[in-house]
Amino acid sequence: MNGGGRPTQHFDAGLQHERTALAWERTAVAMMVAGTILARYAAIGAHPLLAFVGLLQLGFGGALLVWAGSHYDQLHGPLRANNPVVHPTAARLVGLTTVGFTGTALMLAIVITVTR
Repeated sequence: MNGGGRPTQHFDAGLQHERTALAWERTAVAMMVAGTILARYAAIGAHPLLAFVGLLQLGFGGALLVWAGSHYDQLHGPLRANNPVVHPTAARLVGLTTVGFTGTALMLAIVITVTR
């Protein structure tokens, strides 16, 4: 091990845990971008409820990004012990939250457009 606490050798040749960590980070960044665009659009159009949903999505994406970074460091212990590192609950939570935010934003956008 090096001084930073991370192993100096890889657990597998395919680097699956690195790819998984990067996928979580990409998902978090995409959520943050979508939340920012939604909040900016709503702020320009003076729709505070829609802006709030965008800010919530931005915050959730930021929390997911922090979690993905800290979780990457926690993966090495189970990998050394040959234990699975899949977290189906986290995947379900992210999926349901993303669908919920997107659906809420879509419904609010439709209501705002129809009532104008």
